[in-house]
Amino acid sequence: MNDFDPPCEVVTNVVSAALAEDIGLLGDLTSIATVGNDERASAVLAAREEGILAGTALVDEAFRQVDHTVEVRWNLRDGDPIEPGTVIAEISGPLRSILTGERVALNFLGHCSGIASLTRRYVRAARGKARILDTRKTLPGLRAVQRAAVRAGGGFNHRDSLSAAVLIKDNHLAGLGLTQAVERARSRWPMRTIEVECENIDQVIEARDVGVDVVLVDNMGPDQVARAVEILEGSAKVEVSGRVTLDSVGAYAETGADFISVGAITHSVRVLDIGLDIN
Repeated sequence: MNDFDPPCEVVTNVVSAALAEDIGLLGDLTSIATVGNDERASAVLAAREEGILAGTALVDEAFRQVDHTVEVRWNLRDGDPIEPGTVIAEISGPLRSILTGERVALNFLGHCSGIASLTRRYVRAARGKARILDTRKTLPGLRAVQRAAVRAGGGFNHRDSLSAAVLIKDNHLAGLGLTQAVERARSRWPMRTIEVECENIDQVIEARDVGVDVVLVDNMGPDQVARAVEILEGSAKVEVSGRVTLDSVGAYAETGADFISVGAITHSVRVLDIGLDIN
């Protein structure tokens, strides 16, 4: 296990659910009918486009659960760059088992590699001047998997659940002011990080005066973000959220913000094209 792998329990559970969904009650009818039980084969996982590899642990688990005699030999690791034609891994074992596990393995590998690839593009565009963070805009049940892929792409993880930190957003302020909300949160959770979403400069000033840990500047342009950084003078970390694209992330990184959170790296990612070819 490495830093780019989801927790082992998560890998086991999500792969088990995916295989149960894909195989169904009777098994792989096509492979059972057309492939001999003792027929063996070798195959390769090959990239069909440029990107960043992620999700190898889920591929290993998919074939292990289908048939522990299937062997997967990796030529690359999560976080490594791949190009069209790159042979990522070599697979050998019973052909029926390889075919049965193929789609689940490729679904996870393509999805995770797509996340890692898009994340790497944002990281490069930020030029090391701000950390790229994911958000809680993830697929239900797959958050840990997607967060691991973000790390493989060079990004960082925001809070993994509502239990991890206090993040006071506009909807939390419907019945009370920002200062009062922060004071209540600090009284209830004195050891937790307190972050406040600010939609204008007046709120940034109020957040500074009440002593929050992180100010999330939401849907502000780069000039406003730079002003918020200036006002805070290092008294709180600054996170940019909203209106961030590959075209604009560089300008936001230049403002001096510490973090830039990008929901698109998990909620709008395109699957990276990776194929399994029987030799």
